[in-house]
Amino acid sequence: MMEKIRLARVLTSLSFVVVASTAMVLGQGCAKEQSTTQTNGGADAELAVGKPAPEFSVTGHDGVKLTLSELKGKPVVVYFYPKDETPGCTKEACAFRDAFDALSKQGVVLIGVSSDTDASHKAFAENHKLPFHLVSDEKGDLAKKFGVGTTFGFTQRQSFVIGADGNIKKIYRSVDVTVHAQQIQDDLKS
Repeated sequence: MMEKIRLARVLTSLSFVVVASTAMVLGQGCAKEQSTTQTNGGADAELAVGKPAPEFSVTGHDGVKLTLSELKGKPVVVYFYPKDETPGCTKEACAFRDAFDALSKQGVVLIGVSSDTDASHKAFAENHKLPFHLVSDEKGDLAKKFGVGTTFGFTQRQSFVIGADGNIKKIYRSVDVTVHAQQIQDDLKS
């Protein structure tokens, strides 16, 4: 009888982990998110609206080198997301795709970042006709610079709007994929 009770407890615990992991990948969060979140060691204390964005130099899935200081004069949106081809991440990417013409007219450089490989990003971009840059951050270096942690091994969904002057204009530590592309457009208009 005791073995059955122990087994039931283990299965219940495993079920919670599977449900919580799935919810995080889908971008829906869960009540236990805070207890499983890895922090960045305080880097995000340095990030604030009106302050310079952290310098970075990365290469997109399309082979384009992106260095923030070289993009000065253009607004830049850096959005972090958990994983290519998952429902929430696909919805967010496709919303940015649909808003891309309007963003491009404003001179915006749009950069999506996850820990997926370049090959995964290439397939994701091709599959959904994504016209913007996707960056592989397998070691989490770029995420760390922006104070973006991980949950269950996946990069957290967060976004940063950087003005043409190189200063942070808006920080989204919580993102609703159903409205986020419109929020970004509105931020860049103001």
